Amino acid sequence: MLHIKGRVLVGPGDEHAAGGGVRDEMWVVDGRITFERPAGARDVRLVEGWVLPGLVDAHCHVGLDAHGAVDESTSEKQALTDRDAGALLLRDAGSPADTRWIDDREDLPRIIRAGRHIARTKRYIRNYAHEIEPEDLVAYVAAEARRGDGWVKLVGDWIDRETGDLTACWPRGAVEAAIAEAHRLGARVTAHCFAEETLAPLVEAGIDCIEHATGLTEETIPLFAERGVAIVPTLVNIATFPRLALGGEAKFPRWADHMRRLHARRYETVRAAYDAGIPIFTGTDAGGSLAHGLIGQEVAELVKAGIPARDALSSATWGARAWLGRPGLTEGAAADFVVYETDPREDVRVLTSPRRVVLRGRVVA
Repeated sequence: MLHIKGRVLVGPGDEHAAGGGVRDEMWVVDGRITFERPAGARDVRLVEGWVLPGLVDAHCHVGLDAHGAVDESTSEKQALTDRDAGALLLRDAGSPADTRWIDDREDLPRIIRAGRHIARTKRYIRNYAHEIEPEDLVAYVAAEARRGDGWVKLVGDWIDRETGDLTACWPRGAVEAAIAEAHRLGARVTAHCFAEETLAPLVEAGIDCIEHATGLTEETIPLFAERGVAIVPTLVNIATFPRLALGGEAKFPRWADHMRRLHARRYETVRAAYDAGIPIFTGTDAGGSLAHGLIGQEVAELVKAGIPARDALSSATWGARAWLGRPGLTEGAAADFVVYETDPREDVRVLTSPRRVVLRGRVVA
């Protein structure tokens, strides 16, 4: 049994919490949260500090590296790295590896899978995706909707070797039919998108979320806000754009210039999305070429973009969990939370240094 004492940041919507959604203490009994003092409790372990629900990395890739699927040992190390950083709920936004075995491990984060990426033929990273043509899109989306945990991941745009720049991967009719099929099967659809022109057709087709969303403009931001389409900016990944541009400049100078421009206005883009009321959630894009365990840095990037600290925290905790249909710090919920030395609402940089990580009621880090 655990007794957590200090400041438990339960977030908005708790009628019993003090102003700002704060309680003074909680307990963990049989792996579950309770705010009622247990009768006759013995052998209680005291944990003190500032408490947040387990952080959410809403865009990562367990089971994937720069070359494709990895073995279980490597997947385990990736999941443990995220866990020790406080990321206890992961939305795996595409992986060719079967990671269902992780669900049986009490010491590893919970994963919401989007199945395997679905990309246009020769229009994505080798060994990552199903590479298909538009006439097969509905069938593949249906298969991944059944394979995943309520999400499907499309590759919305990628470099086109003929134009030498980013272009959309799918015709409007094909993507409309595919999204409708996913929704019929109870799954939401998200898409990797960098470019400006890719966005409006996907939103008008009914998509639920866009990853990266670097191409948002003053024309498309109101459309996202009106439709309630979420974005996961992955700013720690967008920081790599200059390096990517340098590597591809000799062969694709137009694309390289485009990537640099998207990078240069990344903070302005995210702040404009926030100001318009677009739902924003944290994701790192870990697992391709990026390391795992960067969720604290991603929250700090949102703050650097101009999002207030409390809202940036919500993008990684209360708000993200509600969006994904998972509980936070509520009575009877599984005890997945992170303890910090100081108040993360005052300085989100503390997220990179958890004092304790508690998963399924056990102190694991």
